[in-house]
Amino acid sequence: MGSVNNNGIENLASARKSLKTSLAKLKAIGLAAEKAGPILDEINQRLPSLEAAVRPIRAQREALVAVGGHINRAVVPAAAVLKVFDAIHGLEKSLSDPQLDLLGYLSVLKRLEEALRFLGDNCGMAIQWLDDIVEYLEDNKVADDRYIMNLKKALEYLRELQNEEKGHLDGGLLGAALDRLEKEFRRLLKENSVPLTMSSPSSLGEQPSIAPSPLPVLVIQKLQAILGRLIANNRLERCIPIYVEVRSGNVRASLQALNLDYLEISVSEFNDVQSIEGYIAQWGKHLEFAVKHLFEAEYKLCNDVFEKLGLDVWMGCFAKIAAQAGILAFLQFGKTVTESKKDPIKLLKLLDIFASLNKLRLDFNRLFGGTACAEIQNLTRDLIKRVIEGACEIFWELSVQVELQRQTPPPSDGSVPRLVSFITDYSNRLLGEDYKPILTQALVIQRSWKQEKFQERLLSDELLNLIRAIEQNLEGWSKAYDDAILAHFFMMNSHWHLYKHLKDSKIGTLLGDSWLREHEQYKEYYSTIFLRESWAKLPALLSREGLILFSGGRATARDLVKKRLKVFNEAFDDIYKKQSSWVVVEKDLREKTCQLIVQAIVPVYRSYMQNYGPLVEQEASASKYAKYTAQSMEKMLSSLFQPKPVKSGSFKVRQLSGKFSNGATNQYCSSPTVT
Repeated sequence: MGSVNNNGIENLASARKSLKTSLAKLKAIGLAAEKAGPILDEINQRLPSLEAAVRPIRAQREALVAVGGHINRAVVPAAAVLKVFDAIHGLEKSLSDPQLDLLGYLSVLKRLEEALRFLGDNCGMAIQWLDDIVEYLEDNKVADDRYIMNLKKALEYLRELQNEEKGHLDGGLLGAALDRLEKEFRRLLKENSVPLTMSSPSSLGEQPSIAPSPLPVLVIQKLQAILGRLIANNRLERCIPIYVEVRSGNVRASLQALNLDYLEISVSEFNDVQSIEGYIAQWGKHLEFAVKHLFEAEYKLCNDVFEKLGLDVWMGCFAKIAAQAGILAFLQFGKTVTESKKDPIKLLKLLDIFASLNKLRLDFNRLFGGTACAEIQNLTRDLIKRVIEGACEIFWELSVQVELQRQTPPPSDGSVPRLVSFITDYSNRLLGEDYKPILTQALVIQRSWKQEKFQERLLSDELLNLIRAIEQNLEGWSKAYDDAILAHFFMMNSHWHLYKHLKDSKIGTLLGDSWLREHEQYKEYYSTIFLRESWAKLPALLSREGLILFSGGRATARDLVKKRLKVFNEAFDDIYKKQSSWVVVEKDLREKTCQLIVQAIVPVYRSYMQNYGPLVEQEASASKYAKYTAQSMEKMLSSLFQPKPVKSGSFKVRQLSGKFSNGATNQYCSSPTVT
């Protein structure tokens, strides 16, 4: 038993020792584990990157062998693109100010364009190669997923740039450079576009001084060089508006000194053409100046600047300049005149417009003949049509209008009716060198539109009909007077006016010498009747019967003288009072008529008063009978028939077709100027 106990103690001691050793080891492991905790955490954090780093080692051997070739094929074009891109940004520093060195700027710009073309052509290929290698890496699990995702985002951004405008490949450098070039294009135009200086813009008769060339040759060459680069980058449509804006503004500035506000006048702003006839004269001169100098210069300049781009481009540019600069306003003013109320003066003004347009016909055809100027052509054709039809319509209605005036009363003062003086002058104007050729041309054109032939005699025949209508009017008007003496006075006045004003005229030549002599004779006839029926009756009132040798005694003679002077004075005063308001406008006829009256009365009166005046001059009431001296009577008679100040005016016209209207003219007075 003692042996058994010894064995148990040994075993227990051994177990204790083993347990103690185990506890020590556990304690050491615990301490070691406590120290290893942070290290394990760090290892845990690095495991993903370590896994990615060793993934290629885990990939299949064939994939690892092939990936090198894929990478090389993608890297080579990508590296070339990067090299060019770096070169592009190197050019940015070489882009100087185009104003200081235009040729250098254009040269660098051209190199930039070439580099961008290379990028545009090769960037797509580089992206495709890079895309292929990313796809290979992804399919063969050669790279980390997050790394591949980042590569895909970068490639997608490159694709967006490559699909947009090529200028974006350089970060917008080319666009900015072209914008600066456009600004230089505008600057060159504006600084060298100077309005024409006119020596006297307010004087229509003076010729403006014209600049020798719209732009210097060197400036034109620079503009062409700039256009070359801008057009190469599809910017022509941005250049033309700049050119049109600057040059049309320059033309408007040149015209500004002429004060063209009247071009904006509307039909409602004037009653008839006579109120703006002064503007019509200006219009012709201003239009000629604009066409021959301003638009001619712009036409040539457009050709010089845009000649390499073809006819359509530069003609289209010129058409826009002409339209914006004011040619349409000139044509619209002419149209406004055609829409005004009809009046005989309007015929002359329409012929003035036609003459101006006809004078510029070749210039219009050359400058505005292209398809780009279709609007100007249409407006011009419409204006010419309106002018011709309006002028011809008025011309063929003139005789009818004169006939309609027959119903109006004649002048109460026996003077020449304004219609007569107007038509005589008007007819001669139409047959004169200024109007006959252009009126004939208008009539020929109008007949040709109707497929009819025009014979020149139709013009002269119509004007002769006009004068014959005047003759008939005179007959009708003379019968409208209640006073027969005034009627004779009126006919004397009118026939002399016709004779005098048509004697050495175009229309007088057509009428012939016999017609002229006939009216001269009519004047003499009516003058004789007028004197016989009025003033010539007065001398008989100063009869000497019963006064010879004072047969009845001095008292009887005095009574007879008083009686006869009283009757004479009453008759003289009555005639003088009545005729003092009558008018003879023609100075020669007035002086001749007054002279005949003086000759008929004053000598008889002077002799009578010399012989018998002393019988009454001694009495207190002498002034009642010896009312006039021979001198005062002669002065009174010599001052008869003086013209009164009258308003000028053309003859009134009746509404024939709804377009004629009453009106006045400053050009045709109701009677000729008193001399």
